[in-house]
Amino acid sequence: MPATRSGEWLDPASGLGLGLDDIPPGTFNMTISTDRYTCPQYAAREREAIWMRSWQIVGRVDELPKPGDWKTYRIFDQSFIVVRGKDGALRGFVNACRHRGNALCTAETGNAKRGFLCQYHLWSYDLEGKLKGLLRESLAGPIDKTQNSLLAVSVDTFAGFIFLNPNPEATPLREYLGDDVIELIEPYNIDQFTTVMDVTETIECNWKVVMDAFEEGYHINGIHPQLLQVLHINPLTARYRFFENHCVAVAPFEVAGAAVQDQIEGMLSLPETFPGTAAVIPRFQELLAPYQAADGKVTFPDGVTARILLQQATRDVLTGMGLDVSALTDDQMVDNQGWVLFPNYFMTVRAGECHVIMSAPHLDGDPNRCIWHVASYMYLPEEFRDAVRAEAIVVDTPGSYKYFEALQQDYEQMPRQQKGLRNTRLSHMSLVKEEVVIAHFHSVVDRHMAQATDAPQVASEVTA
Repeated sequence: MPATRSGEWLDPASGLGLGLDDIPPGTFNMTISTDRYTCPQYAAREREAIWMRSWQIVGRVDELPKPGDWKTYRIFDQSFIVVRGKDGALRGFVNACRHRGNALCTAETGNAKRGFLCQYHLWSYDLEGKLKGLLRESLAGPIDKTQNSLLAVSVDTFAGFIFLNPNPEATPLREYLGDDVIELIEPYNIDQFTTVMDVTETIECNWKVVMDAFEEGYHINGIHPQLLQVLHINPLTARYRFFENHCVAVAPFEVAGAAVQDQIEGMLSLPETFPGTAAVIPRFQELLAPYQAADGKVTFPDGVTARILLQQATRDVLTGMGLDVSALTDDQMVDNQGWVLFPNYFMTVRAGECHVIMSAPHLDGDPNRCIWHVASYMYLPEEFRDAVRAEAIVVDTPGSYKYFEALQQDYEQMPRQQKGLRNTRLSHMSLVKEEVVIAHFHSVVDRHMAQATDAPQVASEVTA
């Protein structure tokens, strides 16, 4: 039976989520070849099989609010323009004049209220890509304007993000995502979130090393030991849903410490590690007060836990700000759901905030380098959004930008893995059971690499 709210799939009674023990051995290949991270020939095949055929995020809808607003997007040596038309629609085009191929837009973003003008020979196009005029048109000869519009690419939006597919005959975005994915993500209202962090830079590793790193929590003990002081990591309580191209995983948010007092102290210290929780702590303390003795000791009756109070505090604070979280379950108030949208989008999301990691091949095609893009978004009342909105940062000097502690640790770790993967005698990686999301991701990579066709992809659920 379908869940009535997007978080109810976590309830074992729904029959929708899988635990590790529900995934039979052999469901996914746990042995991953290493040539896919280092081989130039493999990267060249990826370009055509994946990147020229897949939906990829190029920005947020609110980056292009006015008619004529445009931005460029590049993947490898391919350049595209996304522009908002006078009718309010977003459209995408190859960034090349139909006359002699001159790039129309050389900046990252701008406004072309009157359309696009090629600076080389002054051919002009309207915001729908139609050729409007050309220099000395009466002497130009038999130029059919209707056959010389800008070359279109597929553009659509979901959850406030702009998606582009270089293939003009691409399967529609919503079909590619699938009804289940859309129904599970839409209730968070991410389309109303505000960008509070947006950083892009080159990193010395393959784009799939980045994706792998954020698809598992197995590395927390080794790379993020400080998180163990706050969080209790239990892979046996994680739940998964696998779709044809995408997946979602959730490890319930549990604060370290079995004793009630330890859990409460851990929750009160959450803002030190998770700044987004700072606004919730005062309400959490109010809810805690009736169960707290004069000496500070807390005693809960049956049916009350620190986790339940934190859930209620989160809902109260968000609702009190006029934000709609009514379609989310109590678990979604505190549990981060980790989404992988193929090919290169990883998002953790809970009520009120989400964090996104994206990676793409380096523009020069070197498989040992990639471009990673990290961003954070928050659900805020409209009157506060402009005050916290972050401008995009492009880091030119590697290592010069300092991320928050856990992300900085990942940033430093990923190039170390790439160095190891370049050893030619290392033919494969051997995944452990709790890295099943990585295994699913690479099964999707393998399928796209094997098919490399324009056949429609219909999202269906993998059940076990």
